[in-house]
Amino acid sequence: MNVILLDNVENLGRIGDLVKVKPGYGRNYLLPQGKAALATPENMKAIEARRAELEKAAAEELATAKSRAESINGVELVVQANAGPEGKLFGSVGPVDIAEAFEAVQIEVQRSEVRMPDGPIHELGEFTVGVHLHPEVNAEVTVRVVADE
Repeated sequence: MNVILLDNVENLGRIGDLVKVKPGYGRNYLLPQGKAALATPENMKAIEARRAELEKAAAEELATAKSRAESINGVELVVQANAGPEGKLFGSVGPVDIAEAFEAVQIEVQRSEVRMPDGPIHELGEFTVGVHLHPEVNAEVTVRVVADE
């Protein structure tokens, strides 16, 4: 299935690129999300006419993500969790808990933006967690997990 991208899509292409994707990915994700349009001659002409407008919107989105990254970088979050005497948690600290910790310090971060490549945290201590704000913009925060009192 050939589609024209209306938005920058990570690991696929940039605005206006003509790409070949599997039918299910195009039909179930790209088209409903408004990230792509079918590659018909009419759509190709329409996209070329709107290309400058789409690129301007993408540039604004990138600038917004960069300003958010500046406010997030270097933030230290404290998450309280129920822990045993050896420092092991009863449960874990995941993206939901980290998003709630951001909310507590008045920074808006969605749960889906929190990246934890090693999985949830299962012990007390300091950990570095990534925040993926845009395909080109990432930020890092320090999460300190402390025992509940």
